[in-house]
Amino acid sequence: MIDLRTLRDDPERVRASQRHRGADPAAVDTLLAADAARRAAISVADELRAESNTASKGIQAAAPDERAALIVRAKQLKDAVRDAELEQGHAEDALRAAHLAIANVVEDGVPPGGEDDYVLLEEVGAPTVGPDAKDHLELGERLGAIDVERGAKVSGSRFYFLTGVGALLELALVNAAMAQAVSAGFTPMIVPALVRPEAMEGTGFLGAHAAEVYRLEADDLYLVGTSEVPLAAYHSGEVLDLSGGPLRYAGFSSCFRREAGSYGKDTRGIIRVHQFDKVEMFVFTTVEQAYDEHRRLLAWEKEFLDALELPYRVIDVAAGDLGSSAARKFDCEAWLPSQQRWLELTSTSNCTDFQARRLGVRVRGEDGSLTPAATLNGTLCAVPRTIVALLENHQQPDGAVRVPALLQPYLGGRELLEPVS
Repeated sequence: MIDLRTLRDDPERVRASQRHRGADPAAVDTLLAADAARRAAISVADELRAESNTASKGIQAAAPDERAALIVRAKQLKDAVRDAELEQGHAEDALRAAHLAIANVVEDGVPPGGEDDYVLLEEVGAPTVGPDAKDHLELGERLGAIDVERGAKVSGSRFYFLTGVGALLELALVNAAMAQAVSAGFTPMIVPALVRPEAMEGTGFLGAHAAEVYRLEADDLYLVGTSEVPLAAYHSGEVLDLSGGPLRYAGFSSCFRREAGSYGKDTRGIIRVHQFDKVEMFVFTTVEQAYDEHRRLLAWEKEFLDALELPYRVIDVAAGDLGSSAARKFDCEAWLPSQQRWLELTSTSNCTDFQARRLGVRVRGEDGSLTPAATLNGTLCAVPRTIVALLENHQQPDGAVRVPALLQPYLGGRELLEPVS
């Protein structure tokens, strides 16, 4: 959630952020009113408590003929305190609801608009496969690597099996991504795929993204759509020591998304699926360091895509296409030869102190003061889409697929994945 001091000091900045996102700026006025109402309710309750305490103490010192009236007055004040505290509770609930309705304030320079209003920052590499390319599913089936027919039989649409070299390719990608992350100073983590509601709400995934989330009602637990969620909640309620620099974690988990609202989109193959594995970078740092850390995360994503020898581009995502927690997001999109379009492979978001405020993650400054931490996330390898890009961009005329040098040690030294009979 946003800093209420920012709201009070510069409400127009928050309204401008809402407009950039295509959200309702009137929500800012609702929050301002709720904030004022809560502060007024606290003031009334505090004054009544003070008056009630004074009245109670005065009973013992009063003359006998005055005590009866004072006792009546003390009772009236206690009732008034109870009512005021109840009103304060309602005001605090209203403030929280209004606070949660406001997305993070976007960073200066974020392009306004929606999905198509991104700004292209750079293109890296050139496509080497023409528009007559075989698509990843045809290639994967020839390699004995992908089986969506049996995935649908067992689990329904948008599920799949990775088989043979497909399974080995996933393990190679995960190990290569983790090795890069460790070399960059990240702590590797295997994280829970089920989390409590407060972890989901704390990371901002129960707002606009709630329709995407699988919930286990009997246990009141949620299946995560990204390991960002358990990693963000890992230090919830804690005070962090960042004197040694940012805390960086690389989490591996299975991820689950309902893909609500995506009917008819990317139904062929494994581009848009309900379950997939991912290596996610996550960082706790200070708000002052978050801007530079965001650029470092993008550089690590580009380094991995460079090592996979994929043509890709980097875009600055428009405000209306940001998640509620992100102040800025960069996407890396690989070229998809079979469809002659770009396909998002990685993204990295600077969430400033938005998630940390919800989760109670704070940093102790040199002067001993406590302030909310900043959190950032970045996908290093979303496995199925990376496999899609590898198969299509490294395909050979005979249906074989070249293995980039980075992955060869993890695949027994293979330079080619060859079709099976």
